[in-house]
Amino acid sequence: MLKIEHLTKSFGEKKAVDDLSLEINRGEIYGFIGHNGAGKTTTLKSVCGIQSFDGGEITLDGISITADPISFKKQIAYIPDNPDLYDFMTGIKYLNFIADIFGVSEKEREEKIKKYAGIFELTDDLNEPISAYSHGMKQKLAIISAWLHSPRLIIMDEPFVGLDPKASHSLKEMMREVCDAGGAIFFSTHVLEVAEKLCNKVAIIKNGKLIKSGTMEEVKGDESLETVFLELEAEK
Repeated sequence: MLKIEHLTKSFGEKKAVDDLSLEINRGEIYGFIGHNGAGKTTTLKSVCGIQSFDGGEITLDGISITADPISFKKQIAYIPDNPDLYDFMTGIKYLNFIADIFGVSEKEREEKIKKYAGIFELTDDLNEPISAYSHGMKQKLAIISAWLHSPRLIIMDEPFVGLDPKASHSLKEMMREVCDAGGAIFFSTHVLEVAEKLCNKVAIIKNGKLIKSGTMEEVKGDESLETVFLELEAEK
């Protein structure tokens, strides 16, 4: 499904991502972990076409993000770690704006907005301006908008930050539903307990380099993911 091949990105003298290769398949929830500044966000932004890169290739079912970015982006959704929404819009106007961009029919968008706003207990707030939303409410709105066009791949950067326990549980269920329907999830997180319980596969990045990846069992063995991560971080 998603192939990242020899991805390289530098900022001046610093290599933020160094020859990174990963493959995410249908039905997988793929966790991406690493310390602050390890290269996670740069990788995710490169996959989405937000960040240019110096070398390598990123494809989704053979479609290149550089050669055919529109076709690529139609099939994905991206939720950044700090959703930058249009504060002057109301919640419902923002959702309709996103639905318009992706060509979601009136019937489909109404059904999905009703469903997901209900799940996140945001229904009564959709007519309020986004400027009045808390961080958690903005995060919920961004999640709803990402699910509107039934993307095949959903990319998320620290999606659980700011969510209350009930909303976090709902998001995990929604992630599983995407994968059960043949889609995939690629997300970064610092909450290693969540990654360990939720992910089929995981990749650990350090200083821009991929240092370990595979199924959860292959990566952690008989230890906890936290223990493995800390051991790898301690290595020079």
